[in-house]
Amino acid sequence: MIGIFRKKEKRDLKLPANLSRSEKKEIRRIIEQAGRDDGIPRTAQQSIPFDRMFKDGICRIGSDYYTKTIQFQDINYQLALQEDKTEIFEEWCAFLNFFDSSVHFELSFMNMATDVEDFRTGIAIPHKNDGFNSVRDEYSSMLFHQMEAGNNGLTKTKFLTFGIQAQSMKAAKPRIIHIETDILNNFKRLGVQARVLDGKERLALMHQQLHMGDKERFSFDWKYLTDSGLSVKDFIAPSSFSFPNGKKFTMGSLYGAMSFLSIDASDISDRMLADFLNMESSQIVTMHIQSVDQNEAIKTVKHTITELDRSKIEEQKKAVRAGYDMDIIPSDLATFGKDAKALLKELQSQNERMFLLTFLVLNTGRTEQELENNVFQAKSIAQKHNCNLIRLDFQQEQGLMSSLPLANNLVQIQRGMTTSSTAIFVPFTTQELFQSGKESLYYGLNALSNNLIMVDRKLLKNPNGLILGTPGSGKSFAAKREIANAFLVTDDDVIISDPEAEYAPLVKRLKGQVIKISPTSTQYINPMDINMNYSDDDNPIALKADFILSLCELIVGGKEGLRPVEKTVIDRCIHQIYHRYFEDPDPKKMPLLEDLYKELLKQDEPEAKHVATALEIYVSGSLNVFNHRTNVDITNRLVCYDIKDLGKQLKKIGMLVVQDQVWGRVTENRSQGKSTRYYMDEMHLLLREDQTAAYTVEIWKRFRKWGGIPTGITQNVKDLLASKEVENIFENSDL
Repeated sequence: MIGIFRKKEKRDLKLPANLSRSEKKEIRRIIEQAGRDDGIPRTAQQSIPFDRMFKDGICRIGSDYYTKTIQFQDINYQLALQEDKTEIFEEWCAFLNFFDSSVHFELSFMNMATDVEDFRTGIAIPHKNDGFNSVRDEYSSMLFHQMEAGNNGLTKTKFLTFGIQAQSMKAAKPRIIHIETDILNNFKRLGVQARVLDGKERLALMHQQLHMGDKERFSFDWKYLTDSGLSVKDFIAPSSFSFPNGKKFTMGSLYGAMSFLSIDASDISDRMLADFLNMESSQIVTMHIQSVDQNEAIKTVKHTITELDRSKIEEQKKAVRAGYDMDIIPSDLATFGKDAKALLKELQSQNERMFLLTFLVLNTGRTEQELENNVFQAKSIAQKHNCNLIRLDFQQEQGLMSSLPLANNLVQIQRGMTTSSTAIFVPFTTQELFQSGKESLYYGLNALSNNLIMVDRKLLKNPNGLILGTPGSGKSFAAKREIANAFLVTDDDVIISDPEAEYAPLVKRLKGQVIKISPTSTQYINPMDINMNYSDDDNPIALKADFILSLCELIVGGKEGLRPVEKTVIDRCIHQIYHRYFEDPDPKKMPLLEDLYKELLKQDEPEAKHVATALEIYVSGSLNVFNHRTNVDITNRLVCYDIKDLGKQLKKIGMLVVQDQVWGRVTENRSQGKSTRYYMDEMHLLLREDQTAAYTVEIWKRFRKWGGIPTGITQNVKDLLASKEVENIFENSDL
């Protein structure tokens, strides 16, 4: 409507008690008159083209049209390999073919401005009484800077709304539920998470769209409607709509313009929709899609071919009468005939359907100049793909209402397209990882959308992680950043296995404990340490025996590993020394390697003497660093095991011993309800030997069940992939 300015209708929830009966009656008459609907909108509420919203999310438009909305998440498409792209595209084609001609559906892509202050509050690290708030503020400042450098000023959401004709709600509901279930299953096959919106959520969505230019909060409850005379539209309508001319409009204080995409290109790229959605401004892209009955589509195409053949015959007759070659006909006629026959073949034999597509774009701006700049940018994107974005002259109101997620198309500008042509507007770009929980950690920026990646690994399917990369690519920096972030945000304990002595400065700054282990160090950890919580059953010795066997196998076994008899005598000795300890579990009596060595010498088997002889250098020889009771504080919240100076002979043993110490810490923390984060730098060293690889994988599998979050770090991907245990590592990792 041109030149119409409509304010939001104001209604009082309750009439003052001091009014007379006649005054109340007159007020109700005025309200009733203001609420009349004779087809000509007089208020902002009357412009919104639906009649009733039900609590379950079904919306009635008119007397016989019912719709429902499903929100769906993104998946990685633009960065996927070509074969994966092809698979997603084919699945999306099958998705589209699901809709028959009785179901109208609408795809809505909404880029809405985020409340910056709310967003800053959400990512800021709250203070704690531990003396590190200055570090938290510095880290929060870095996050704010990354937020501004990225694209998190916009919240991007995607919706599918479908609608059907039905005589009544009773008749519509069963079919809507059936369609809804099929759509959710189709999304599931694509690997897309989706959920159905209820009535309040649909109202909140429309409120957000109609209040893009202000900060008015959505406040609504179904009980507000009782005896108030209000409708749901009163809670979502903007302060006013103004359509002063056919080129633009205002919605509250926001300027907007509706345009439609004229699809003129013969070949469309799957980047087109993504390019529109990558615009850094508040906008809504809407695609109304209506399937055409297959028989009607084929009949229409055949009729078109017949008409083209008739025109061709007429042209040939003209040629004969004019005396020139009858094969010379207008090029357009020849091209159209060829295209029509190709289309008929696709419809009849290539699993293609015919769709009618209306592609609408809503651009906005806080000023008229900003609006025109955004419209110009959108037009440039269309031109890049050999299409035209044309302003909806004198149809701005119809276009705006068609962009609401109601599957109600008021703009009758449609383009006929086949399934594959329609599917080229793939609605997927890149999957976002942004969890707003209080323990979400920062992991960088999304490579495609530039949005912050904030994840709480505890909430993922599997918290185990790997950091892989070439030398100098920033692996250690990424690990240090996550360690600092986890220390500042969570209450988790953090333990680091540091084979290159590069984490000590960070640990000391955070007042953690650096434990330097070397043949000349006076700091010791005892590989024989055990606690009652070491295993999840009543026999912690069994799991400890598995570790000591791995340790002995690394020391004694060589390439062939321990022989069965050697394993038997070692296991026997382990049980004997730990049974004695558990009879009187005094920490001062914790077993040492020396106790195992002496127990082996008591055995009759020659294999026991062989193992004891191999252990001797680690008990009383020059490599006896692990034959001492633990004399350092391993209960600090942040512990770093510096094993750089252990040398080649002891480094793998040292990493294995540290890993067992961490397992002991994990089991202790589990009984207290705490989580433990463990970072293993140069993890490939543990996977080079079969003896250490098997134990590492066993612990890797168990960690997450006990509240442990392990992270492996390595640049030597070749050694990692060469290990026969790497498949178990990857299967039990999420990052």
